[in-house]
Amino acid sequence: MKKFVLLSLLCMFLSTGWAFAQTGKYVEVIYFHGKQRCPTCRAIEKYTKEVVYNDFAKFVKSGKVRFKEVDISTPQGEKIADKYRVSWSSLYVNGWNNGKEKRNDLTRMGFKYARNNTAQFKTELKKKINQLLK
Repeated sequence: MKKFVLLSLLCMFLSTGWAFAQTGKYVEVIYFHGKQRCPTCRAIEKYTKEVVYNDFAKFVKSGKVRFKEVDISTPQGEKIADKYRVSWSSLYVNGWNNGKEKRNDLTRMGFKYARNNTAQFKTELKKKINQLLK
């Protein structure tokens, strides 16, 4: 009986934590790509991951910043891409607050700077993430 009560309490605690994580305030960085990727697409992925996992490591650990890579050539990725109306490599930085999403399409900025002006790309990406964390 004690095990059942403990297990029930654990499940309730975990589900409450999951619900909070889903409805709390966080930033979601989504990199969309297909099976074939050009050098610029690979640069966007590489430097986005660097920014997220290096510059926002403590926020990633706490769940306040999340990175999602979506391969639009897979059935699961295609469903997410349809939701965002994405048909090729794209970069979104979205603010979530109590289940409401504010989308920010940074694809043009990514293609403009990721390969030829990496510092500017990182600066712009950090700026947007910081803006959404406030």
